[in-house]
Amino acid sequence: MVQIPKTPAPASPAPRSVPTSADVARLAGVSRATVSYVLNNTSAVRISEPTRRRVHEAAKELGYVPHAAARSLRAGHSRLVLMPAPTIPVGRLYGQFINELQWALSRLDYTVVQHGSVGLQGDEAARAWAELRPVAVLVPGAGLGPQGVAVLKRSGARAVLTLGPESVEGAHALLMDHEAVGHRAGTHLYERGRRRIGVVVPEEPGLEGFSLPRLAGVRNALHGTDAGMTHLPLAYTEEAAARLAARWRELGLDAVFAYNDEYAMLLMRALQDQGIDVPGETAVIGADDLMLGRLLRPRLSTVRLELPSGRDLAELVDRAVRNPGAAPETHKVLGATVVHRESS
Repeated sequence: MVQIPKTPAPASPAPRSVPTSADVARLAGVSRATVSYVLNNTSAVRISEPTRRRVHEAAKELGYVPHAAARSLRAGHSRLVLMPAPTIPVGRLYGQFINELQWALSRLDYTVVQHGSVGLQGDEAARAWAELRPVAVLVPGAGLGPQGVAVLKRSGARAVLTLGPESVEGAHALLMDHEAVGHRAGTHLYERGRRRIGVVVPEEPGLEGFSLPRLAGVRNALHGTDAGMTHLPLAYTEEAAARLAARWRELGLDAVFAYNDEYAMLLMRALQDQGIDVPGETAVIGADDLMLGRLLRPRLSTVRLELPSGRDLAELVDRAVRNPGAAPETHKVLGATVVHRESS
């Protein structure tokens, strides 16, 4: 074992005083009120552009930043929007959506913080979020209940928004209809003449809120037809895909909706390794419309998803913060369209 040699700690320099708004005002040659107006983006007071520039340059030179807690006391609430960090794998589409939302909220002078609440669920997680006193909380997925919403509102949250398959009492709801994703995929495969259709359901914990509605969507699409459906549990590993592909012909399937593009690519490669022709013997369709699916041969059919714009959602957050007594809004926000390519 390699040991790291111990070296004496260097002498600590004398602590520097924290710069204040008064220091910025002196350096910029303006009043403290003007510093506050400029750095807090106050629109009610007109400040000339040269003055704004001097204040920003002075603040940068001194290393001064406004005190968020003090600003919250003056305003009566924080400008902090809390987003629990996802505890499940999220795809590129969702990542782009979150980035756009954070940018749009920052343009409205909100600070977005992602909270890592690993091990905490539902209302217990809500109490941890409430400790930070956010003005708004945007909760992806299921798990938050009415009691958790009440805890957040009692702590000062003016808006609670959920992004998932169901609405929660007291919260604004952005409903994501994943059943429609499965329905589009099942209908597409049936219309392409497929009658023995498999549906991949990931074994990774936490994805049930997405995978089970998609499974139900395929089932509903095939209800009353001459087609059958087979439920296919699958872990996201090459070994699991190879085991499933090895018994594919025993299953007698001629098509598969593979939950999303990543699972579709994983399974399609395993099927091809077994000598199963795609789409000749088995048609394959995924979801998300990832660029990698277009680079495969055969090119991957998919269900393209359309999430709300981050700007629209940021405006909903701001509207809810400014009018906390308004009735909760409910919006359906997930569009689904089949993109037919060579794999089906």
